[in-house]
Amino acid sequence: MTADHVTARPLLVLAGATAARAGLAAASALDARPAGAPWRRTNYAGRPVTLLGGPALAAAATAGAVLGAPAGTRGAAAVSGVVSGLVGGYDDLAGARPEQARDKGLAGHLAALRAGRVSAGAVKVAGIGAAAAVAALLTRRDRGVADAVLTTGLVAGTANLVNLLDLRPGRAAKAAAIAAAATLRGPAGDLLAGPLGAVLAVLPADLGERVMLGDAGANSVGALLGLRLAAVPSRPARAGLLAAVTALTLASERVSFTRVIEATPGLRELDRLGRRPA
Repeated sequence: MTADHVTARPLLVLAGATAARAGLAAASALDARPAGAPWRRTNYAGRPVTLLGGPALAAAATAGAVLGAPAGTRGAAAVSGVVSGLVGGYDDLAGARPEQARDKGLAGHLAALRAGRVSAGAVKVAGIGAAAAVAALLTRRDRGVADAVLTTGLVAGTANLVNLLDLRPGRAAKAAAIAAAATLRGPAGDLLAGPLGAVLAVLPADLGERVMLGDAGANSVGALLGLRLAAVPSRPARAGLLAAVTALTLASERVSFTRVIEATPGLRELDRLGRRPA
């Protein structure tokens, strides 16, 4: 890691945080208008929140990722962040329709397809999968089929995994911030410096239950995290990471992450840190 990378990294974090704060201000202004109504939800504790924090985070995180991405990865960062945010936002809006209520999770999407319906979630999954595949093609290091499959799986899988954590205030943002901070080392780490700043800037509003990340925010940040994991030099390490992401995703279909977190000392306290009482 060069001195230039060390010097630039705090600036990238600051840029991401500044962009996210500006996005949150715009989201607050829009939420006060009739156009913000479709984005309003009631959270797990019965409190009103807006999903507009998600697009604000997605835009800031993606811009920060493109700004810090190594040469040859900028296009992949743009595609991963933008498309994941857009199709996530579509699912945030269309998935709230009454006819979509049963189409949740992998099982729900498959059941809808068997019934001849295309759920909003299925559209999102297809969109993120396509973006991940394009990102794999755009990353020059992916010269073989195995590398392309690993990159596609990590980008799409991590996008989905972060979204699965967005069930309590601050949970997905904390996980994303910890993962981003843990992978900042090395030139490829600059990819996540801007997104880290953006996540940290949105976290107080998320914990304060003023905004939710929603699919737009969680999927976009998760896709960028996956792109960073795909830059790990060791192919066996990338395969192990993909196996872990896949295992957690499949486990979520049968096991409640919230129940596991509440039953696990350390995770329980971290999850509750900064959160308002229910």
